[in-house]
Amino acid sequence: MFEFSIERSRELDRLCVERYGIPSIVIMENAAIGLAAHARAMLSSGAEPSVLILAGPGNNGGDGFALARHLHNETIPVRVVKTQSASAYSGDAAINLSIIQQMRIRIDDAEAFLDSGGDRSAVLIVDALFGTGLSRAIEGLAGDLIDYTNQARQQRGARVLGVDCPSGLDVQRGEPLGDHVVYADRTVTFAGYKPGMARVEALEYLGEVHVVPIGAPIELLEELGRSIEARFRE
Repeated sequence: MFEFSIERSRELDRLCVERYGIPSIVIMENAAIGLAAHARAMLSSGAEPSVLILAGPGNNGGDGFALARHLHNETIPVRVVKTQSASAYSGDAAINLSIIQQMRIRIDDAEAFLDSGGDRSAVLIVDALFGTGLSRAIEGLAGDLIDYTNQARQQRGARVLGVDCPSGLDVQRGEPLGDHVVYADRTVTFAGYKPGMARVEALEYLGEVHVVPIGAPIELLEELGRSIEARFRE
């Protein structure tokens, strides 16, 4: 197991593509496969399995779109709520959005979703709003979606899965960036832990933390990461 600073996490993604020739969409696909396994594990056997995926801009939203495809293929009811217009997505996120559109998976815009009162049937909410690169407080529609998520968890027992990190948490320092922060039951982070995840203060937002691989070569993990064993020896 390795730990990566936010800067080195970005470098890991970049070098996977530029040095080793791994297509970035393969990295996203590997992340989605790992997410799907954890989503399935979080679905209660006693309840109708219905999943709500909140997809923000960039690759975090793309991970959510790819996850929706995998769950849909397993006949798990999935609903996606996106914070951007379809035309605002680009790259791998846009490709995965296009795929789930063609699959006719239900996709709603955030404003319409919130105006309608949300979705009380979802037993699992996936937070794919913002990833580890967020550096500012969350406001606007995304903040409203975070409040909705936390209320659903508290009031009706919906479980929450954080993608890479809970949105609104600075996982470099392990501190909230503002007033809107997701409280996750489980966080699936990619390639390795982030420094702030070791802070006690962050645990109430993170829940259980699990690492899933993205297909990065072990040589690159060793070059950029710090082993967990070495961290605790310091």
